[in-house]
Amino acid sequence: MQEPVLKAEDLVVRYGGRRGGTTVIDGVSFDLYAGETLSLVGESGSGKTTIGRAVLGLAPVTGGTVSFRGETVSNVPRARRRRFARDIQVVFQDPYSSLNPSMTVASILVEPLAAAGISDGAKRVRDLLDAVGLPADSGQRYPREFSGGQRQRIAIARALALDPSVIVCDEPTSALDVTTQAKVLKLLQDLQRETGVAYLFISHDLGVVNSVSDRIAVLHQGRIVEIGAAREVATNPQHPYTRRLQMAAPVADPEKQRRRRAKRLELEAASAG
Repeated sequence: MQEPVLKAEDLVVRYGGRRGGTTVIDGVSFDLYAGETLSLVGESGSGKTTIGRAVLGLAPVTGGTVSFRGETVSNVPRARRRRFARDIQVVFQDPYSSLNPSMTVASILVEPLAAAGISDGAKRVRDLLDAVGLPADSGQRYPREFSGGQRQRIAIARALALDPSVIVCDEPTSALDVTTQAKVLKLLQDLQRETGVAYLFISHDLGVVNSVSDRIAVLHQGRIVEIGAAREVATNPQHPYTRRLQMAAPVADPEKQRRRRAKRLELEAASAG
């Protein structure tokens, strides 16, 4: 049986102390397998981004564990954490703020390679730019010279630089227009087929995750309320919160949207009663 590449077990994240404070993540468990996309979806404040930050070592884990290929990566010393930097990368929501505006694209892509002691960075930069569909001369330009979608491609190239096993995609398309969003999602799927990378995909938009996910975990108030195959969650949601998310997802047909909105109000009224 295939072992998960990334695993969270009874994960708890609490701010303000172990005994008091605010619990943001409360006993979350999931497995992520090689070549798979597991999406964490929920409204703002549901805890999905905090889970991504805990996986990356950017948020303290109060309870439970996060492990990579069976080795604990949560709450480990910084020197030991750096060992996992090659294997677990991230693409953030806003590519402009995550890319150093004073560095050329080539310098941005070479930086993680140099830190890992990888030589022949120039060839790797050309390969990365080609992989994400950017011209070869992009390396000599600065992030400000690119569109939002192109900047996100640069961020994806940087995440791919060290051939990671897992990429945390934290709302990677929410700052893009619909057309550009579709192109970036297709790029992520194409790269996954080519490399076998696993995505922990974080989004508030159930419509987006329905199209890219193998499995979906629905978060509500810091807990997973439903997890399953993407098709099952999309077509036959079991939890009332998941059904509300489905009904809130935008659709192109105004009449269908109107019926969804009416049904959502009906469900909310029934819950309140």
